[in-house]
Amino acid sequence: MVKAFHALPRLPIVPSFTRIVLSKMSTKPSPICREFISVEGSDIHSRSRPDGIRFHLVSYNVLAQVYVKSSLFPHSPSPCLRWKARSQAILSVLKNLGADFLCLQEVDEYDSFYKGNMESHGYSSIYVQRNGQKRDGCGIFYKQNSAELVLEEKIEYNDLVDSIQDGKLLGDDKHDGVQTNGNKGAEPKNDSALKQAPEDRGDPNDPCVRLKRDCVGIMAAFKLKDPPHHVVIVANTHLYWDPEWADVKLAQAKYLLSRLAQFKTLVSNRLECTPSVIVAGDFNSTPGDKVYQYLISGNCSLAQVVECLEDIPIPLCSAYAFTKGEPPFTNCTPDFTDTLDYIFFSPTDNIKPVSFLELPEPDSPDVVGGLPNSSHPSDHLPIGVGFEITME
Repeated sequence: MVKAFHALPRLPIVPSFTRIVLSKMSTKPSPICREFISVEGSDIHSRSRPDGIRFHLVSYNVLAQVYVKSSLFPHSPSPCLRWKARSQAILSVLKNLGADFLCLQEVDEYDSFYKGNMESHGYSSIYVQRNGQKRDGCGIFYKQNSAELVLEEKIEYNDLVDSIQDGKLLGDDKHDGVQTNGNKGAEPKNDSALKQAPEDRGDPNDPCVRLKRDCVGIMAAFKLKDPPHHVVIVANTHLYWDPEWADVKLAQAKYLLSRLAQFKTLVSNRLECTPSVIVAGDFNSTPGDKVYQYLISGNCSLAQVVECLEDIPIPLCSAYAFTKGEPPFTNCTPDFTDTLDYIFFSPTDNIKPVSFLELPEPDSPDVVGGLPNSSHPSDHLPIGVGFEITME
C-alpha cells in the first residue's frame, strides 16, 4: 500500500563527515569510520563549490543480533559480539558517517534501539520486517533537514509465489527460471550462510516453496529540502543468501526492478516530476554473477549494454564501478571474503556520483582475521556514495 506524508520540520544540521576518536585505554569496541573520497581524487572538503545539490547515501548490513553467536563467529572477540557494546559501536559508525540517507539491512532491534537513537541524531526512518518468524528487516533512515518523505512501498518477495500459482513467473525462461533441484549437499559460500540457523526449507523441488524465502525490501520517494526540491527514489533490499539457489535471487532481482519501475511511474504521475533512482542493499551476489549482470545490463555483456537497456524495467549501473571499480570485498570472515553489497543508480544527465566511501584493503590491520572485531561491529563494511543532482 502506498502511503503519503506531510512535510517534516527542519532540525539542526548534523556534520557530514567526521572521524571517530579512539580511546587507547578502552577495552570496548572502538569502531573505525573511513572518509568519503572525491571522484576527482582530492578530499571532498577541498573541492570547489558544487554545481548542483549534493547528498550522501550509505548502505550497511549491520548484522542482526539474532544471528550473532560465538559458534558462528569463533574468530571474533567475545566483547565485540555482545549487543550492548555492538549496538553502541554501530550507532557511532552511523552517526559519524553523517550520510543523508542510510540504507540498513539485518535490522532486528528497530523499535527498541535504532528508531529512537537515530531520531536523537536527526534521522527519521521507515522499516519493513521480514516475513514469517524472521526478526530482522530493512530500514531507510534519512535526515529530517535533508529530505521529506513523500511516498513509500514495501516489497515482499514471497509475492513471487503468486506468480508461480498464476503460471507466469516474472522473467522466467529456460535459463533463468526457478529451478526444481535442491542441491542439498552443496556447501554455502557467502556471508549470511554463517548466520543461518538450521531451518526446514521445505521441498526444494516445489517452486512455490523455493520462492518463499521471507526476504523483503522497501522503497520510498523523497523530496530534497534544498531548492529546486528534486525528487529521489531510494530502494533498499536484502536478497536471499544461498549461492546454490541463485535462481531464487535472480527472480527476486527481477521482481525488485519490476516493482521499482511501477513505483517510479506512480511517483512521476502523482508528483509530476522525473525522479532520480538509487537502489542499495545486500544482494548476496558477487560481481559478475547473474544477479549482478542482470541489474546492470539486463543479462547483456557490458559491450552490449546500450542496446539492452530497454530490455529491463529500469537501467542501473553500480556507483562504485562507475567511479573506481567495485571494492575487493564488503563482507569479511575467515570462510568468505568478497563483495556482496552495492549502490546502484539509474544513469541520467542530471545525476552523477562525485565521491565514494573509502574501504580498507584486504591486508589492512583492522580487517585481518575477519569481522566483526573491535574496529568493525558487523561482518559487513558500510559502503557509501556522494551524488550530485544538476538541474537545467
